[in-house]
Amino acid sequence: MRKLLKKQSGFTLLELLIVIVIIGILALIIVPGLASGPKRARDAQRKSDMRAVKNALETYYNDNNVYPSGNYAGLGAFLVNAYIPSMPTDPKTGNSGYEYAPTPSGCDNTATNCTSYTLTAHLENNKDSQIVAGNPGGTNNYVVNSTN
Repeated sequence: MRKLLKKQSGFTLLELLIVIVIIGILALIIVPGLASGPKRARDAQRKSDMRAVKNALETYYNDNNVYPSGNYAGLGAFLVNAYIPSMPTDPKTGNSGYEYAPTPSGCDNTATNCTSYTLTAHLENNKDSQIVAGNPGGTNNYVVNSTN
């Protein structure tokens, strides 16, 4: 009689399978969100870089009544030290993966003054809500325009 009342301890195979399935489902839900975290962080840095350059360009415009001519690589000559400590670079590549396009086309700060500009950064997260739709220059572009 004593053997019949002996309680067995441990988990059944069915209980173990249910726990494994639940853990698998949770992993499928959580892992994709974790994998995109570094991309979203680099995109946030790119947006912050664009805002910093925009602030420097607007301050330069207030002082000179014109935006600098040239491309992004040449902006440092106009902005560094006086308006911004250093020109930001892309957080993933370390290169100046940003674009600067003054307008009107061909402006040179002498005969034709640059009256506006567009700053562009390529984002990694293609689901970002601030991506410019239908941008002919490429996909996943975050664009900042002059305030003038």
